[in-house]
Amino acid sequence: MYKKQLTVQRILCFAAIIASAIVFLYALGIMTDLYDALYDTMRNPLDITQTDVPGSIVYYNMQAFNKVFLNYSIVLILLAAFLFITNTHSRRKYYIGNYAATGIFAAASVYLSVFAHIYIQAFKGQWKQVDFAALKTHADKWGTLYTESTFWFDIHYLVFAILLIVACALVANAVWKFRLMKEENSLIEEGRRVLE
Repeated sequence: MYKKQLTVQRILCFAAIIASAIVFLYALGIMTDLYDALYDTMRNPLDITQTDVPGSIVYYNMQAFNKVFLNYSIVLILLAAFLFITNTHSRRKYYIGNYAATGIFAAASVYLSVFAHIYIQAFKGQWKQVDFAALKTHADKWGTLYTESTFWFDIHYLVFAILLIVACALVANAVWKFRLMKEENSLIEEGRRVLE
């Protein structure tokens, strides 16, 4: 039973790194369409209210969030790496550090998912208020991207679902490990009693 559990915990630790990397790549990519479509609509970077496309201010509004989101995603990768530093991926018996690494990663995953979801939904609402007729005119005139797609906003459901599934699986694995260790300790105690 321990062998199966060790295989699962190793897979989950690698899955945590992969899920964190996906969040990082998403944080890098979320502004892609906004930059390509809206950056050139701002005629005066010193006064962002001077725009060819009403509503294009969403591009500037998202920048502060995106910086924080990117930093959080880097911290998440470091927390996933902490699972390996504490040997959570290979340790037969868990110690307090292993439980702490698992709990901190899971808590950070939940926090980041909720934090990002709230802001992404708000910015999606702002994106929908862009004057797309004016954006189309601007794109045709200057050869820039025209899109009404909400892909980069909507894909966050998948990105954070992956992250939360991995976090929940890590916690479930820690509970499984705890039970196995408890059962093993009780068997050892029974063996000692028989020998006495």
